[in-house]
Amino acid sequence: MGKTIRRIKIVSFVLIITQLVLIGLFVAFYFNKLFKVDTINSKYILIGASSLVFLDCLYVWIISLIISSLRQKTDLRAAEVIGGDIQEAYNFAMIGLLVVDESDTIVWTNDLFKQRHIDIIDTKIFEWQPDLQSLKDTNNPDSSVKVVINSRNYEVKYLADAGLWIFKDITDYESLLKYSKEQAPVVGVLAIDNYQDVIRGEDDFNDVVTKVKNVIFAYAKEYGILLRRVKDDNYSMLCSYDSFTKMKADKFSIINEVRAVSSGEDIPLTLSIGLAHDFPDVIKLNELASNALNIAVSRGGDQVVVSVFGGEMEFYGGKTEAQEKRNRVKIRVLADSLITLLKSTSNVLIMGHTNMDMDAFGACLGVKAICNRLQIPAMIVADLKATEMKTRSAMTSSFSREELEKLVVNCKDSEALVHPDTLLVVVDVHKPDMTMAPRLIEKCSKVVVIDHHRRAEQYIENPVFNHIDPAASSTCEIIAEFIRFSSINPRIELSSTYATIMLAGIFLDSSFYKSRNTGIRTFEASTILKEYGADNSLADDYLKDDFEEHRAVYDIVNKMEHPFYGVVVSIANPLQIFDQATISKAANACLQFKGVHASFVIGKTASHEIKISCRSDGTINVQLLAEKLGGGGHFSMSAVTLDRATVDSAKQALIGVLNTYLSEATYDDRNRRGEEEE
Repeated sequence: MGKTIRRIKIVSFVLIITQLVLIGLFVAFYFNKLFKVDTINSKYILIGASSLVFLDCLYVWIISLIISSLRQKTDLRAAEVIGGDIQEAYNFAMIGLLVVDESDTIVWTNDLFKQRHIDIIDTKIFEWQPDLQSLKDTNNPDSSVKVVINSRNYEVKYLADAGLWIFKDITDYESLLKYSKEQAPVVGVLAIDNYQDVIRGEDDFNDVVTKVKNVIFAYAKEYGILLRRVKDDNYSMLCSYDSFTKMKADKFSIINEVRAVSSGEDIPLTLSIGLAHDFPDVIKLNELASNALNIAVSRGGDQVVVSVFGGEMEFYGGKTEAQEKRNRVKIRVLADSLITLLKSTSNVLIMGHTNMDMDAFGACLGVKAICNRLQIPAMIVADLKATEMKTRSAMTSSFSREELEKLVVNCKDSEALVHPDTLLVVVDVHKPDMTMAPRLIEKCSKVVVIDHHRRAEQYIENPVFNHIDPAASSTCEIIAEFIRFSSINPRIELSSTYATIMLAGIFLDSSFYKSRNTGIRTFEASTILKEYGADNSLADDYLKDDFEEHRAVYDIVNKMEHPFYGVVVSIANPLQIFDQATISKAANACLQFKGVHASFVIGKTASHEIKISCRSDGTINVQLLAEKLGGGGHFSMSAVTLDRATVDSAKQALIGVLNTYLSEATYDDRNRRGEEEE
């Protein structure tokens, strides 16, 4: 049709030009008296002009017939194949057709549009449906676009050569798809945190437990959740995706409801929930939900973790810190399990995170002491260049060069020590890319993870031993408990040098016992280390600042800003490169001021690297905020490292996250209690 119309245009143009030329020649000849005949009768001129007009009208009429025939061409060709009732076939299949001219004006539609009262003749198609512009731009006959017209869904294709748009009604299909998605299964596992500590061997007819379970059952009834009791403190969940969407929109209010019910108790009960969806196999979904629950528990509980098959995990809640648990039986079981693993290995490699601090190094020394007691060859994997300055100073001052060579191996040489039975122990970190030597994780078939940071989505896969305790103030605290409460006899020996460095690790991560996550366990672990000869004054010396660092910290503190109530942000000099420990200490110093609940310090730690150190007094979950920027850590101590960023862009990103997620990460128990009393 388009080619024929273009030909008609060309022929019409030629005829018009020819007529204009002939008329021009006639006028020129007539007025210049160039005709051989002396006079031309006006009657002949009139007859000629009339004939020309008649021929033009005849031409226009013929062209109209041709165009009218072209408009019916698609239907006529289809009629030859299907039959004469082609329009009925289109109606039965709910297919709409429309034709546009060169200016994209609709010149014809089939009966489907008329029957549905869609009057669009002489309308610009892209003014009527702007989303169709992409089809014309791509000019791909296989592509399609979905549009909604008068509450009905259509899939549209475009045939450029014919100027034809095809609309297929897919309302029924879309309705079925929507229904299937809404009714897709969502599997979950719910666990009551601290349940055993509250019950303590008694029956479960405890007032607080009863109230919590009533909240759980009421919530399940409200959102159409099938709830089945698996254990006293554990329930399986099954619901539709539609119910899950409603819970998600409500931000899983059950977490706050349960927290409110038990807020006045010495050991409050909270919930950890793992949910999984987007996969047809409920067995696989149950596995994903169980993994999500494990992550929720290892992050301290009081939160919901949603596992989307093939996608990233989603986290909700997590506004309270993990409750300290003083279960020595559990510690003994864990310590003995670790010792059993160590006994079955040929050699052990121990490593912490990059920019290794005193807590990571102290934990490595503690594991080394256990290996020494078992007479198993063990080496700490560390590069001095990737070690924090004070830790590096403690290593070189506490050990001779010969002792360090027997104690520490660099990352490159450590790969040669890997054997089929080698056990890799990772301490104070659980993210593979943050370890001192990530390649070792791939090379070692058996990996142990011991950490006190809340578990992140990125995690070392399939460890043979996994202990993440966010209630502990430091990893040195966990290792000290393992050493003291293991059932091995005679007991594990720990040199005073090892004990002093481990005590310095506790000092560092507990901010000298001032952080909110410092508990009785922290003091007990310190006492254990003192029994082994730890020198607290020397441990303090390891962490002391020199004058330049002290001045740098307070220069940063002097630049504090207050973008939100109770939150301060400070930016270090963008022209200067700082040690990561300096940025962290500045964040701790900012937190010492009255009324400050969270502090964020931004500074350059390398030529193309920016670090954000995050600290909290426990009322704000800075780990949740750090994760939104790609970082992580502990509830009250977290950090973010940004590559190829500037101080200004890091600040803008931080302010954006605070704007969006600060209320979600804030939990002020005192304010909430006041509201309840009112």
